[in-house]
Amino acid sequence: MSASSKSSKIQFGTDGWRGIIADDFTFPNVRKVTRAIASYLETAYSKNRPVLVAYDTRFLADQFAQTAAQVLAELGWKVKVTNRDCPTPVIAYNARHLNSAGALMFTASHNPAPYCGIKYIPDYAGPATPEITDTIVANIKSASDAPASSNPSDSISIFDPKPNYLQFLYTLIDIEKIKSAQLKVKYDALYSTSRGYLDEVLQQSGVELETFHTWRDVLFGGGMPEPKGEQLGELVAAVRADQADLGLATDGDSDRFGIVDEQGNVLTPNTVLLVLASHLIKNKGKSGAIVRTVATTHLLDNFAAKHGLPIYETPVGFKYIGEKMRETTVLIGGEESGGLSIIGHIPEKDGILANMLVAEAIAYEGKPLSQLVQEAIAAADGPLYNHRLDLHLTESHKTAVIDSFTKNPPTEVAGFKVKEVGRKDGIKLYLEAGSWILLRPSGTEPLVRVYLETNSPEKVTQIAQAMESAIAKLE
Repeated sequence: MSASSKSSKIQFGTDGWRGIIADDFTFPNVRKVTRAIASYLETAYSKNRPVLVAYDTRFLADQFAQTAAQVLAELGWKVKVTNRDCPTPVIAYNARHLNSAGALMFTASHNPAPYCGIKYIPDYAGPATPEITDTIVANIKSASDAPASSNPSDSISIFDPKPNYLQFLYTLIDIEKIKSAQLKVKYDALYSTSRGYLDEVLQQSGVELETFHTWRDVLFGGGMPEPKGEQLGELVAAVRADQADLGLATDGDSDRFGIVDEQGNVLTPNTVLLVLASHLIKNKGKSGAIVRTVATTHLLDNFAAKHGLPIYETPVGFKYIGEKMRETTVLIGGEESGGLSIIGHIPEKDGILANMLVAEAIAYEGKPLSQLVQEAIAAADGPLYNHRLDLHLTESHKTAVIDSFTKNPPTEVAGFKVKEVGRKDGIKLYLEAGSWILLRPSGTEPLVRVYLETNSPEKVTQIAQAMESAIAKLE
């Protein structure tokens, strides 16, 4: 099968195009997508602005980046390629700081090792909006996958994006305050791009630091570069064994965070968002809107109401949060999948910043992280309990489920009345007593995700069982 016939598999999801290396993520398809992006650039920027190219730690990611740079140079663009694998928030910041025509980032984020991906980051330093990605996708069909015929190497230069980013990061966090707390921190890089960044900032902050997996391994140690409980066993054990104050991790391209408290609990992103919203107001004197996706905790709504702050709900995908950050003053924006950004920062999720903000919150409060969590949840009228079902269905069953819930949404679930139906992204059922259910079909696989939040573990079980039963009947 030629690369051209494989190009029909190129689909942009919520954050760029991802595929399996050597299957659909091939050098010809990389050239094709790069030319499609370049066709968009021609309409939006002049060629006196450089295009940045960066990559994560995956197999061949650096070679894919070099291939893209050669295509862009042949098309007349000045190209700046990072000197090593690079966190997404770092290249995003540089896209703005260097007055660029945007950046191409080769990453599959937290996906398993066989995957790679490419996303375009415009000069505003956040994810490309659907209008931009729709234009790029439309350009793919007519784009060539041929190798660059010339190699104008004088148009390609290597640069270090780190100094600019770190200089900016130090304006957002209080290094001296963290130093004064003399924290004991464990950091698991998960073989990701955050090594050499997060550990350096922690060292500058005077913490007692132990690090894990701070080298490139294209197989991610046989696991996934995703900072969730199942990947963080070593970090949890180290925190407990050494009575550390904090455990930190990032995903593959460092835009998502992983936080372990002093008791060895892996915190949910929902919890971290709440703790940091409180920290930004109480200790940093900041204010602004709270922005969350449809799948993220409504404790943030309670928090916003108590502080008289606007609350905005967006579809899933940080691009929608980033868009809101460019429109209005946002205190914190985040999603249950582990991404956040704050007031004064770029409209892109940043796991390095998120991790340092948690360290800063502990330093300001002088309390264990587990206590900060309890206080933040109580202050937002919590706790609320979250659960997610990943239901693998046939395509016909998946279609039947979405069709039924769209046309005839239930009036009650597990005995709880449905007060309202939202259709911002998937189908969201707002139940009485602050509970909610969200159904979202996957755009790329026969999968329906069901998210839910309610005020007791018993209700979680009841609602989850009722939804599974209702969906099973639609087969």
